[in-house]
Amino acid sequence: MSAMVSPARALRRLLEKPGLRIMPCCFDALSARLVERADFELTFMSGFAVSAARGGLPDTGLLSYGEMVSQGRDICAAVSIPVIGDADTGYGNPVNAKRTVRGYAQAGFACAMIEDQLAPKRCGHTQGKEVVPREEALARVRAAVDAREEGAEILIMARTDARAPLGFDEALWRVRAFADLGADIVFLEAPQSESELEQTCRDVPAPGMANLVEGGETPLLPPARLEEMGFKIAAYPLTLLSSAAAAMREALEALRAGERTPRMLDFEALRELVDFDGYDRERARYDPGAPAPRRKSSA
Repeated sequence: MSAMVSPARALRRLLEKPGLRIMPCCFDALSARLVERADFELTFMSGFAVSAARGGLPDTGLLSYGEMVSQGRDICAAVSIPVIGDADTGYGNPVNAKRTVRGYAQAGFACAMIEDQLAPKRCGHTQGKEVVPREEALARVRAAVDAREEGAEILIMARTDARAPLGFDEALWRVRAFADLGADIVFLEAPQSESELEQTCRDVPAPGMANLVEGGETPLLPPARLEEMGFKIAAYPLTLLSSAAAAMREALEALRAGERTPRMLDFEALRELVDFDGYDRERARYDPGAPAPRRKSSA
């Protein structure tokens, strides 16, 4: 992404392109960098994954706005691809949601996702979810859109979790309404069939995201089928976290058995990933005896 193009503008350009963007979700700066190195065009800071990685906690609204925006600032600084940030319920009333969107824009996010769950929220693929009434849900999204319209350079993703507690028809009504309010991307969480996924794309006049949780409520359709339906983004929120946890378990089991760990980057690859060479080149610029840079005349 060019330094002259903002994250929000870069994401908007991706949405304007034909086809589906596959989006692995990250949880820290290193996982985001791996996504970028693998040539994916965007990533998403998953609330579930950050709760697990940062606090060892379930995704039940236990992390604060400050913790999430701090994690996001580090993630956005580590990559040049657009990052979408999970902003949960906006951390309060609509005024809080507006402040959250502004803070996410300042942190470097390309887009903030606001949802309609009753706080404290829960992972979208677990039992016990509750959503706020329509009026409050619409007010949150309107406040988020107002933050964008009032100068925050960021896109708005509006999510509903109404499918589980209130049924598909209510969830579909909400994402349509979110699109009418000006949401840039809509997200109906946890549809339970292929036909529900298809109807969501067909009936909502805004770019849609499908959320594909291994073992979750939504059918794990192949990207080609999601693209055929009209989805613009296919998110994989837990693939990297689950894979990392499995690899760490294997490594620990091997260490306990006195064996070599089965899968790991060699030291040279790990050094390259965190850019030791770039650090050393930068440091050499300031070593004693290094030639002073030629400065442009101010005349």
